[in-house]
Amino acid sequence: MSANGPEGAGDIGSEELASPPREAEPSSPQEAKPSSRFARTMHVVRYLLILAVVGFTIWYFSTMWDSVLPALERMNPWWVAASALVLLIGMAMNVLAWTTLLHGLGHEVPFVRSAQIMLVGQLGKYVPGSAWAYLLQMEIGRQYGVARARVLVTSLYAAGIGVVASLILGTIALPQIAQGHPELLWLFLLLPVGLACLHPWVMTALANLMLKIFRRPPLGHRVRLRTTLGALAWSLGSYLTYGVHLWLLTDGTVPLADLLLMAAALSLGFTAGLFAFLLPSGVGVREAVLIGLLGLVMAVGEASAISLVSRAMFTAGDLLTAGLAAGAAYALRRRLHKVDAATTEYADVSDA
Repeated sequence: MSANGPEGAGDIGSEELASPPREAEPSSPQEAKPSSRFARTMHVVRYLLILAVVGFTIWYFSTMWDSVLPALERMNPWWVAASALVLLIGMAMNVLAWTTLLHGLGHEVPFVRSAQIMLVGQLGKYVPGSAWAYLLQMEIGRQYGVARARVLVTSLYAAGIGVVASLILGTIALPQIAQGHPELLWLFLLLPVGLACLHPWVMTALANLMLKIFRRPPLGHRVRLRTTLGALAWSLGSYLTYGVHLWLLTDGTVPLADLLLMAAALSLGFTAGLFAFLLPSGVGVREAVLIGLLGLVMAVGEASAISLVSRAMFTAGDLLTAGLAAGAAYALRRRLHKVDAATTEYADVSDA
């Protein structure tokens, strides 16, 4: 199959597929000429939502601490520190996957701004009902001139590409999964569907449908194949890095050859957790998958301890990276505001 399709679908450098002009007037009168009172109210609402979500995340972290501490005390602190550092690198790769998609969908923003939108917004997953993460990302993006629909499409495709990446890694451990945990095999039915959705024609059509629902202009170009492949590569790199994070928590007692199995276990746990959308960040489901697969190479008790510590480290990492992204955006707010104002899809854009 040609990457560009029969008519050069993957190439947006041609004149007929030029980048869309920036929308001068939004589709609704309220967005075109917002009252100062309405704008101030929405600004306050967004920050109250962020504070509420951060509060939920901190509360969630505190509830698990008493269970995590005994397991953490039995681990080598240097290995744990190395695991935490590797985890942060994996999270940065995840942001790069999200940013690659946002740029490919027609809105280029600096990395700091995209990190702020993605990382602060995703804290909403700790509120029961994971739709809060998408809502918060949409509202933060809207505050800085990115259409809500474009942020939503980016986040949905990032989740979908994450599923594809997890299943690709899972195929490496398919013999072990089929032998020890055949109940997980149904997940692999999603792989051909996911791969089909990564085709530029399909991805562009779905993105335009979502934009139409939100009454936004369609993309003026077809999404390039290198956009989806780039996001997929970053997502695969992120999951492999998470596998290293898990391996380091074993203090090196598990053979390095099992690193791919650990990466597959964690990534499949994330995918299974997506279906438990009423639970905060898929809690319980991810651990069940992770413990089940780690139990193939270590004692179940050790797998349970590593799973618990990893969950706590992910929560702490989410809070830390969100704080760093928000702090960096605040420090660079004047420079970022110039970019926001130049690329905004609305008549107003916050300089906060």
